[in-house]
Amino acid sequence: MADVRTFQFFASNEWHDPADGGYFDSENPATGEIWARVPDCRQADIDRAVGAAKAAYYDGPWGRLLPAERGRVLRRIGDVISRYAERLGAIETRDNGKLPGGITPSLQQGGWLQDSWNYYGGMCDKFEGRLIPAEAPNIHNYLKWEPFGVVSMILPWNSPIGTLIWKLAPCLAAGNTVVMKPSEQASCSTLELMDVLAEADLPPGVLNVVTGFGATAGGPLVDHPDVRMVSFTGGTAGGRAVAATAARQVKPLTMELGGKSPQIVLPDADLDLAVNGVAAGIFPAGGQSCISGSRLLVHQSIIGEFLDRLVEVAKKARVGAPDDPATQIGPMANRPHYEAVLDRICKAEAAGHKLLLDGREQCRETGYYIGPTIFGAVPTGSDLAQNEVFGPVVSAEVWDDEEEVIEKANDTIYGLAAGIWSRDVTRAMRMADRVEAGTVYINNYFNAAAQSPVGGFKQSGYGRENGWEGMQCYMQTKSVWLATDPHQPDPFG
Repeated sequence: MADVRTFQFFASNEWHDPADGGYFDSENPATGEIWARVPDCRQADIDRAVGAAKAAYYDGPWGRLLPAERGRVLRRIGDVISRYAERLGAIETRDNGKLPGGITPSLQQGGWLQDSWNYYGGMCDKFEGRLIPAEAPNIHNYLKWEPFGVVSMILPWNSPIGTLIWKLAPCLAAGNTVVMKPSEQASCSTLELMDVLAEADLPPGVLNVVTGFGATAGGPLVDHPDVRMVSFTGGTAGGRAVAATAARQVKPLTMELGGKSPQIVLPDADLDLAVNGVAAGIFPAGGQSCISGSRLLVHQSIIGEFLDRLVEVAKKARVGAPDDPATQIGPMANRPHYEAVLDRICKAEAAGHKLLLDGREQCRETGYYIGPTIFGAVPTGSDLAQNEVFGPVVSAEVWDDEEEVIEKANDTIYGLAAGIWSRDVTRAMRMADRVEAGTVYINNYFNAAAQSPVGGFKQSGYGRENGWEGMQCYMQTKSVWLATDPHQPDPFG
């Protein structure tokens, strides 16, 4: 236990032990060893963090900063994060098994994570109000945008810092203060980020982090009366619970939830492009991404050749420890999820689905490793085709005509993303219009940009992150009626 690191939670620019002294352990998924102790925050700690955020908004300088001044702060944050990208990436790798390349190069090379800070730093003073033509003499009616105040953010375990930056940059640009609750399965990189951001010189209470479990930390945070808006990323079941809690006080929400994203391969597709694209859309992150293209829909005329090629590509993937430069697929992020993915594979095999590549062969005595897994001839209504696995597992279905494949693609509760592979761009665009998904990729997959909104249809969530829409979600409109020549007649005269 000598190498175990103990973290504290963060409120008002200070580190604190939990009020009741409780901690829980964090495992390194590459080895299964405990490497950190994390505060098990409860109500008193939530009150402290929310109180700090409230004071920063109403009493501190943050709530009085001009938009252009906020923009300069955001760009400063982006510069600090870029300088410490390697340190943050190392913590995230140790905490959830994410390959270092999943965060570090994108930050160090000016990728979209730092772009978010520059983009929203420039947008701070671009949200303009407007004058409404009022049907009354000597009356001006104008609209203005305002922040909510204290915003709570509930983060997932698969990509804590990346997800946080998508939320945090537009939220701060809008003028809010924040209390974050990372997943109990991956809390440490968010805490490390707060230590790094000391160099950004933010006023006390603008950023706060509490850690712990959903029932004792996440729920009380969402339910806190001084929290005015909630942003959640996670599974659909968790989203339903958060929405139910927030509804008690009619709090606005943005939610990015689960997905079962279809990859539609047309008979005229460039097979090399499509096979590589499908593999890249599910396997490198171990399938641990909400938009993973885990549901493969291939035309009957090419499905045999396509699956043969996909299996050969997937077999080449090097599964191993995330600190090994040769590794291409790291471990599942935590033990409960590793066991859940293995259980889903076993159940799919028991259901009679054709197993073309078995990732269980990559399992080891230590660490939570599963290799690429491919099932063929999967019925559309089956559990494997309908429900999110969140692992390196592809289910393949066959189709014959366009109407059929659109119906199959939309036959799910989810609508987060979709891929279409075809040389006929006109046809692909026509199909994209009919697919029920917040993001549709044509002849590519997994692209993202700070200026392009991301979000789901149906039970994949609502609200958007990134782009103008992402900042709008963290603001509310106020309508002001101004009498330029005040005169109010006696209503009873």
